[in-house]
Amino acid sequence: MADEVALLSFWPSMFGNRVKIALALKGIEYEFKEENLRDKNPLLLEMNPINKKIPVLVHNGKPICESLLIIEYIDEVWNQKSPLLPTDPYQKSQAKFWADYIDKKLPATGKEIWSTNGEEQENAKKNFIEILKVLEGELGEKPYFGGDQFGFVDLALIPFYSWFYGYETFGNFSIEEECPKIVAWANKCMEIGSIAQSLPDPKKVYEFVSVIKGWLGIK
Repeated sequence: MADEVALLSFWPSMFGNRVKIALALKGIEYEFKEENLRDKNPLLLEMNPINKKIPVLVHNGKPICESLLIIEYIDEVWNQKSPLLPTDPYQKSQAKFWADYIDKKLPATGKEIWSTNGEEQENAKKNFIEILKVLEGELGEKPYFGGDQFGFVDLALIPFYSWFYGYETFGNFSIEEECPKIVAWANKCMEIGSIAQSLPDPKKVYEFVSVIKGWLGIK
């Protein structure tokens, strides 16, 4: 019996796009169910009744929630191809640490760039660059955070690249000027077909955020 796999997500979501990339790298066929976050589908509420958030992976009727947990699940279940987490316990703990660092720092700071103005926005840009510089330090001279191969931390970070254009445009700054190593790393990741094909057009993400700003009355 073939696995039944579905992904409940929303096209610009960096968290959902992590899962899309993981599924693509593993070569897993799945059904993508686009969610409307302003009018949540009953299936989403049924599959994630606690947080009521995307993404949710549904594997043979069983839901798995939270993007990093989903990726770990995918890596363990479909372990014949494209390993994402190291097998060494220490290296695995470090990969999880940096993925958690990304989740605790980048989403909220990125949102502050497009949702604020003036001094508050300047502080958000400063904090955003500082976070990326910390990540540049961890990347070092390696081609990927995972070393020679694209791995868990790379997967946690690369979907944010689709949002960089929006952050730069709304914040009137250049990420590449401040953090060239991160942008070079992102461009290298985008040379992998499964990754490039899984991520949305940065300009469409920018247009989406412009609509959100309008809904929220942010100038």
